[in-house]
Parts: sequence; C-alpha cells; structure tokens
Amino acid sequence: MTAEPAAGAPTGHGPAADAPTGLAALLDPPGIAPPSWTATVIGCGNLLRGDDGVGPVLIRHLAAVGVPADVRLVDGGTAGLDTAFAMRGARRVLIVDAARTGAVPGTIHRVPADQLAAADPPPAGTPPVGTPSLATLPQPHAVRWDQALVFARWLLGADFPTDIVVYLIEAGCLDPGADLTPAVRRSMERVQTMILNDLATSVDLTAGDHDA
Repeated sequence: MTAEPAAGAPTGHGPAADAPTGLAALLDPPGIAPPSWTATVIGCGNLLRGDDGVGPVLIRHLAAVGVPADVRLVDGGTAGLDTAFAMRGARRVLIVDAARTGAVPGTIHRVPADQLAAADPPPAGTPPVGTPSLATLPQPHAVRWDQALVFARWLLGADFPTDIVVYLIEAGCLDPGADLTPAVRRSMERVQTMILNDLATSVDLTAGDHDA
C-alpha cells in the first residue's frame, strides 16, 4: 500500500515545486512574474538642492520626449539603496547623478559601474584627476555607489545586471531651492542625447536577438 500525500502538500510538480525560494520568494510573490526590461534608466538626486537634482530632472525630460516601451524610467531621488530594487529585471542599467570631484561644473563622466567599484582609493590628499574613483567622488547623498552596487549584487544574485553605466555630471550649485545652473543644464541635455542614442542601440540589439 502506498501513502497518499496530504491535501495541499507539495508533490514535486506544479507551482508549489517551482515556487521561488530565498530572496527571490520575497521579491516575486506567488503568481506574479518578475519584471523584464531591455534597459532601466535611474536618475538620482535631490530636486530641492540645485544641481543635485539633475538626475530626476533628466528622467522627467526623457519621459516627455518618450523612450521605447521596454525601457523603464525611475526617479531614484535620494533613496540610495532602494535603487538596487529598480535594477532588477533590466538587461542594461543607466544611472545619472550629480558629483563633486573638483572638475569644472558641467563636466560629464561616463563610467562603467564595474570600473567605479573596482577603483582603488588614492593616497590621502591626492587631488582628483581623470576618471573619478569612488574615493574621490563625494556625492551629495549619504549612500555611495559602491555600497548601492554591492547591496544590489547581494540582493539580486543571478539577476544582477552585468551592463551598468553611470553618467555623473559635475555639480556647481547645491543651494536649497536653487534651479539647475546653465552649465549643468546644458550637460544634462547632452547626456539625454547620449542616453537616447544608447537606448536606441540597446533596442536594436535586442530586436536582432529576437529575430535570430
């Protein structure tokens, strides 16, 4: 005589057996498919502190001009570690934020995230030169990129995007209530064009994958 499984007990087949476990179980409630995006653009910063708001302002501009349907726009604000959740499900992630490295306001730094995370701290007192590293990149927020990316890598595991690029725009004025300075606004428009071109390439490559 064989024992029958109790009513409602998992049998090794069907949804119960295929249900996600661990962190995935918390991120994907039963019956809800995980998100999937060709690209996600995250704008970080504080809209109430002048040039620090360049990231969220850019997200609004991109929403106004329009992006492909499979591109997600995220106003990351000053949430810091919360941006890790916004990265999930994206093949590519583009992050825009303000920075203060001592360069001329409006200077644009386009840096692959792995390069930022791998940068070695310079000796104490060394002025920032060339590509900024995390150690020479005082951001207007409490959470640094290395912390957010390390947290995202732990949180998302195999779902952590491998193609992440950070656009940093050198801030000039961070006064409360101030608008973007002209130099930063012009650079934001340049970054917007760069991102739109980048997104068009991403979508074309994805379409080619589907057609193959």
